[in-house]
Amino acid sequence: MTARAIPLLLSRRLPFFYGWVVLGCVCCAGFSRQGGAVSTLTIFVEPMTRHFGWSRTAIAGAVSLGGVLAAVLAPPLGRFLDRQGARVVLCCAVLLTGLADTALSLTASLLGFYLLFCIARMNFAGPFDLGIYGAVNNWFVARRTLTTAIATVAQMVGLVLLPLIAAFGIAHGGWRTGWLAVGAAVLAVGFIPIWLLLVGTPEDIGLLPDRRTALPVETAAPVADPAFTRAEALRTRAFWLVSLFTLFAYPVQAGVSLHQAPFLVERGLSPEVAATVVSTFSFASGIGSLAFGFFPRTAPVRFALALAALLQLAGTLTMLSIHAPPRAYLAAVLFGMGIGGLLTMLPIVWADYYGRRSFGAVRGLALTGQVLAQAVGPVLSGVLRDRTGSYDLSLECFAGLSAVAILAAVAARPPSVGVGT
Repeated sequence: MTARAIPLLLSRRLPFFYGWVVLGCVCCAGFSRQGGAVSTLTIFVEPMTRHFGWSRTAIAGAVSLGGVLAAVLAPPLGRFLDRQGARVVLCCAVLLTGLADTALSLTASLLGFYLLFCIARMNFAGPFDLGIYGAVNNWFVARRTLTTAIATVAQMVGLVLLPLIAAFGIAHGGWRTGWLAVGAAVLAVGFIPIWLLLVGTPEDIGLLPDRRTALPVETAAPVADPAFTRAEALRTRAFWLVSLFTLFAYPVQAGVSLHQAPFLVERGLSPEVAATVVSTFSFASGIGSLAFGFFPRTAPVRFALALAALLQLAGTLTMLSIHAPPRAYLAAVLFGMGIGGLLTMLPIVWADYYGRRSFGAVRGLALTGQVLAQAVGPVLSGVLRDRTGSYDLSLECFAGLSAVAILAAVAARPPSVGVGT
């Protein structure tokens, strides 16, 4: 039986568009993606640094190195995605992440930790991002905003549950048990539905984006959508402005996310309360993702990006005044809503501006800057904390970066083919 046999059979018998099955598979992948998330790792920072005597900068370096590896991988992987679809990309990402998380329970040295977590982080920053949003953007055009929001919410569910799973494992068996629990959850949720049911594009089984109407494969035609090549995209001003937005917004996202639990403990909150604040942040990210999913399609998407950065800015500034749980939960809600908007709207901007045909190639190239920016944030925060004894200076830097990101987003008008705008 071929990889398309089950999806082809189901697409003919289901009373609804097969794209919703694909979206379900993508949601499972989004949950599993969080095995390499900084919000999951943050639960392990305090117990692992205490056990091994590592610095915060040392453990944050694994996040950054994984991001660098993803930056190198992203451009060729984007072209592979355009040719082969998301199924192989996401199956490999889930399998490698689950196995790496499980093996982290055996960590005996900093080198071993780097080797394993870098695999999970590389998958998080590169293959998962390209595969998840590539599949959604191929199957949905008219419903792109809503379906991207749903896919992002599923990732937030993973961000809510996996830190709690990790904390539960740590509480009942130590940090090694925590990693075992995370790895098992990643594999259990993600692999089988993607392997059996995911199809890269609707045309692969004779359908069109957004439509249940079955057509012969040889006559299926794409829905009207921008059709930039990667070379054409690089000649537009919008590509560089959206990339600039990414370079300023993502150090904030990754830097705050990784260090939020140890920051809260240093501010006097218990580890248990800090874990619930992290989960509140993740829950708020899901709410933000869903809320941004209803952003009107007739409104400029660049304003939604600016709003996401504004919420990041508000959350970061609020963190500077945390001394008790209520302010911590407020900061988590503000920052989480901003991250939810960022994760939902940025893939939509790339798809709306440059289309489905070369989404992987365009997004893969832009993703290099994104993951490098994510790599800078945790290390910057860790270095400043180790040198000053607190996270205050890093939060002030992140607030400044968020302000610049707002300006870049507002300036990023949609491109026009052939006119360099």
